[in-house]
Amino acid sequence: MSVSINERVYDLATKVRQHKAAIETEEATKNAFVMPFIGSVLGYDVFNPSEVIPEFTADVGVKKGEKIDYALVHGGQVQILVECKKVTEPLKIQHSSQLFRYFAVTNARVAVLTNGEVYEFYTDLDAPNRMDEKPFLVLDLAAIDATLLPELVKLTRESFDLDSVINAAGELKYIGQIKRALAAEFRAPSSEWVKFFASRVYEKSVTAKVREQFETLVPKAATQFLTEQVNERLKTALGDDAPAAVTPSAPAPVRTTTVTVAEVPAGEVDELDATKLVVTTDEEIEGFQIVRAIVCSEVAVERVAARDTQTYFGVLLDDNNRKPVARLWFNRTQKYLGVFDENKTEIRLAIDSPQDIYNHAETLRKTVANYLSREGGSAAQ
Repeated sequence: MSVSINERVYDLATKVRQHKAAIETEEATKNAFVMPFIGSVLGYDVFNPSEVIPEFTADVGVKKGEKIDYALVHGGQVQILVECKKVTEPLKIQHSSQLFRYFAVTNARVAVLTNGEVYEFYTDLDAPNRMDEKPFLVLDLAAIDATLLPELVKLTRESFDLDSVINAAGELKYIGQIKRALAAEFRAPSSEWVKFFASRVYEKSVTAKVREQFETLVPKAATQFLTEQVNERLKTALGDDAPAAVTPSAPAPVRTTTVTVAEVPAGEVDELDATKLVVTTDEEIEGFQIVRAIVCSEVAVERVAARDTQTYFGVLLDDNNRKPVARLWFNRTQKYLGVFDENKTEIRLAIDSPQDIYNHAETLRKTVANYLSREGGSAAQ
């Protein structure tokens, strides 16, 4: 079974998160993270010089013998240039000087600046044969934007489609910049942003005192709006039969030096309380997406469903309560990931963030594999 680009990206993200602290040099960054990205994610053979040329050299004006870290070859021509920095070093446009020079003297139309965790993709939208100063796509393995992965497929060796990439680059560039600008405004609203919304809803003059009041109201309203939109989309995806509240009958979990464990029979729940409001959080959505990315190696992703409840967020195979894959106990100070053994007994594991779910990937895959073996199914079903 071929592995999807989603899983390849998320697997590399897990590796970066686990080993980033131990990487201290640019060379170590290339070996640990960049070469796996080129090989595993993009599908190029890093040991085949006809596909990947390390330390690529081309004479650039008075700069003789200057090297670029990697040149990726497709169809017998250099198509992608890659310049690397060490993983602890934030990327800056000043790091791109060699990429700028090489872009003008090679056939490459795509340049990548990376520190192994963040990958910035550039082309020549603003002027022919001159690399743009702003990337058209930014892939951050610490905060993956899943909407970008279909575009990344176009750069893989198997599906390389330069024309499609270039045609989409303009839209991607500006959409990405708008999204990053919006994210910055949501985190720390600018005075212009606050004044804009205040003037839309406050009929009197927006004085300094009024603006100060709206500096609190604007981000609060934005957060609530986004949460409501996510909940509405999830409600639509789940249908109207999602349970309103489920309370496990087991005792509270007890923390040990390694994990927190509490055994809860998957089928034992209290009566539903339809009067309670179910609020799906961004962390629960992120956790659900991570679980789906992990188990898609075992089963078609559309078979992995979600049901939110008052006390936990459930992940199910085939939207079947008898096939629980995981439970996300995030509505509390200490978060837990609920996993299931072969008897469908829940074991709660203490985690600090949704990203920690990756540490239990094998357990989640085994759970799904057990269901498939019982039904005589396979991932292809």
